[in-house]
Amino acid sequence: MIVSNLTVISCRRTNSSLCLSAVDGHLDASSPYRTLSSTGHLLVAVCLGFIGSLGFLNNLLVLVLFCRYKVLRSPINFLLVNISLSDLLVCVLGTPFSFAASTQGRWLIGKTGCVWYGFVNSLLGIVSLISLAVLSYERYCTMMGSTEADATNYRKVAGGVVMSWLYSLIWTVPPLFGWSSYGPEGPGTTCSVDWTTKTANNISYIICLFISCLIAPFLVIVFCYGKLLHAIKQVTSVNTSMSRKREHRVLLMVITMVIFYLLCWLPYGIMALLATFGSPGLVTAEASIVPSILAKFSTVINPIIYIFMNKQFYRCFRALVQCNKLQRGSSLKSSSKATKPFRPGRHIDNNFTFVVASVGHTMAPNQANPGEEQGPSSVDNVKPVVVALVAHYNG
Repeated sequence: MIVSNLTVISCRRTNSSLCLSAVDGHLDASSPYRTLSSTGHLLVAVCLGFIGSLGFLNNLLVLVLFCRYKVLRSPINFLLVNISLSDLLVCVLGTPFSFAASTQGRWLIGKTGCVWYGFVNSLLGIVSLISLAVLSYERYCTMMGSTEADATNYRKVAGGVVMSWLYSLIWTVPPLFGWSSYGPEGPGTTCSVDWTTKTANNISYIICLFISCLIAPFLVIVFCYGKLLHAIKQVTSVNTSMSRKREHRVLLMVITMVIFYLLCWLPYGIMALLATFGSPGLVTAEASIVPSILAKFSTVINPIIYIFMNKQFYRCFRALVQCNKLQRGSSLKSSSKATKPFRPGRHIDNNFTFVVASVGHTMAPNQANPGEEQGPSSVDNVKPVVVALVAHYNG
């Protein structure tokens, strides 16, 4: 399929009727990917234009907020920024080329450009996936660790960021040197790993890629957030209305993350496996382009789930839009403090119950109304916020 798609472009440039006839016969015999209509290409272009524009604006806004407001510069937020950076680069370095190709109904920048596009998009996509897994693991370690969290120590998080890029390079460089390859996919307007060549070389790479870069991150995310939810459930057995409400919010957050992770990436993984192990023609052009668009949609949804559902970032966003200064003494400030994390087996006393109940709010020990936020005069009496969960909800 890869060779035939590129050959079609070459033949059209040379206007060789004999060449085109031979290529058309090959496509008819072996590939379903030329069936997308002009209307279909237009719809794909509209979707890619929307995803590219909104994804660019969302992720750019995240970077602007992080650079402008020092209160956001905590280690765990640095991981969120790494996700936004990789998604922003996808919108800049990848989506415009597939958008232009869809408007014309064919790939426009040649074989070298196709390889480059496939490599860059695979690299950045895997960085985003691995960063989500690292983020969940960091929250798990912060919440369940045996030592106090240090909100000023970037070393561990920086190691996670570097690891996400190196891990991605380990899995995206091999196709450049012969273990599988990059080429056109779907209707020939995007490029990725060669899913269709049924050789031992290609199949072995796809199996390893699927397990290492899709299944493994998903299992890490489910395990870490599952453990956190279990810890919160243990504490909320003490039963206060505030802690129950917090538990439900965190549960909703985790379910949302898992659902959208699967929605964006699982269809693409299934399509790739069907194209690899299924019979020729099993995956049609329409069926192949939808998972690709869903995977790109992650660049739009990631900032919304991981950033704008975070009330820390939301307060900064509101301050930026309204040209106001952040209020001193708000829970936004106290959220950056180091905290005493929960340890399995540790006695659950009133103090710890108080900490977990304050996920999203900071409260004084003898506060009459736990639903009210603290003013500047009560900051010193505030119990610390659980950093592992503040990265999502703080307010």
